[in-house]
Amino acid sequence: MSSSINRTERTYQEIEPLTKAIKQNSSLKNCTVQGIDLSEVNIDWCNISIDNTVFLGCTLKKEDKSQLINQGAIVFPKVDHLPYDPYRTKLYTWQELMDGYDPNKDQSKDLKIYRYFIQYKFNPPVNEALYQRIHDHAIDDALRDFAGFQEGGLTERKFVGFMGGHSTLRTDPFYKKVAQTAKLITEKGYTVASGGGPGIMEAANLGAYFAFQPDTELADALETLQVAPHYTDKNFIVQAQRVIEQYPEGKKSLAIPTWFYGHEPSNLFASHIAKYFSNSIREDTLLAICLYGVIFAPGSAGTVQEIFMDAAQNHYASFNYLSPMIFLGQQWYEIESMIYPLVRKLSYGKQYHDLLFLSDDPKRIVQFILNHQPQANS
Repeated sequence: MSSSINRTERTYQEIEPLTKAIKQNSSLKNCTVQGIDLSEVNIDWCNISIDNTVFLGCTLKKEDKSQLINQGAIVFPKVDHLPYDPYRTKLYTWQELMDGYDPNKDQSKDLKIYRYFIQYKFNPPVNEALYQRIHDHAIDDALRDFAGFQEGGLTERKFVGFMGGHSTLRTDPFYKKVAQTAKLITEKGYTVASGGGPGIMEAANLGAYFAFQPDTELADALETLQVAPHYTDKNFIVQAQRVIEQYPEGKKSLAIPTWFYGHEPSNLFASHIAKYFSNSIREDTLLAICLYGVIFAPGSAGTVQEIFMDAAQNHYASFNYLSPMIFLGQQWYEIESMIYPLVRKLSYGKQYHDLLFLSDDPKRIVQFILNHQPQANS
């Protein structure tokens, strides 16, 4: 990758192309070289300072690999037997994950990885567990590049997250409301982030996709999608593809799904996909980066868990900033589930108490986020 990331105690530089960096500086001290093919490159490694240097998944000549190990480098070899690349340097795209998809016989890369993963889902062998963790670390790293983390914890991209039921139908009124809210918030300069799956998650990425386009186009897309309302419907993916074919130019948004729930298809409306094996890391990361607000539409146990995870992050200022928590669905959150009054009670006397908001109106929700920026912990 082309960026340099400053860590707290050591500086690791991800270098591409490597030869350019070597010309500028003959030292690779405290450097990590990731996913680069060096098999056709002639480098005199004897004249390169190797000190706390790591090679992750690089293709090396046999003699170069031996030389680097002798000089003290740590070399993680490239692996070819996995359906995923643990050393990848970029986030996924839906095109990559859906490569090989056919509605009559799904042979997509996404499904192949899931089928491989479920063999070891609950008790992976040591090597497989290690490769999964290296993969998720690579996704972490690529996500940090995309987000643009600043000193202190804020991100250059102003993420607003959307949470809610994965089984919410495309015909559900809250699916439409979430899409409208996501469209509006994207038009105000924020980046929508979702869990990347179907239901409310898809609605969020869909709304962001249609930002700055006429509302009639979003309405037309909703009508197309409603032909297959649930993610188990045969033409669920096909209808999404039809929307994209008709409207190929969409705005950027982020999805953070997981193969832990790989039976749920990743939606096609996010431009950047940070897909993890670890669901716990995925959930914590999604909430952690959405410092500009999280919007909760109605959902079941998973959504409730995310609400209290977000409340805990605010309660203890886990990431140095407190962020708005918005509840979309007054009847559900205030009366039927009584979650909103509970969170209000929990936050009483805390700094984030005034960052809670309840509404059914997308415009009021967007205005609340505009008026309530992340608050530094005091």
